[in-house]
Amino acid sequence: QVQLVESGGGLVQAGDSLRLSCAASGRSFSPYAVGWFRQAPEKEREFVSTISRSGTGTYYADSVKGRFTISRDNAKNTVYLQMNSLYPEDTAVYYCAAKHTYFSSNYYSNEKEYDYWGQGTQVTVSS
Repeated sequence: QVQLVESGGGLVQAGDSLRLSCAASGRSFSPYAVGWFRQAPEKEREFVSTISRSGTGTYYADSVKGRFTISRDNAKNTVYLQMNSLYPEDTAVYYCAAKHTYFSSNYYSNEKEYDYWGQGTQVTVSS
């Protein structure tokens, strides 16, 4: 089993940047594809971005494409989400999730695919 801990959230102004981290413990992160999801108040959780276990495959929601960048450092057991040009509508609790996979280039945007979830980190963007 792998435990996930998100960090890096906070309160920023529109146009600012934040970098979220998702750190894994318990076992190596390298066999896992990782996804970021977010949930705004009174809204359903939605997909943000995902990265393959090798790091070669990435995919983004249209709403964040060109502003957010996902990356990973398997040696540090950590996945990052660099968020630039933040909008107030990016305000949400951000969750990372991990899916064990044998396919090094596959990534997954459906939250039902994921096996493990972190507790979330709050991102608030003021206008």
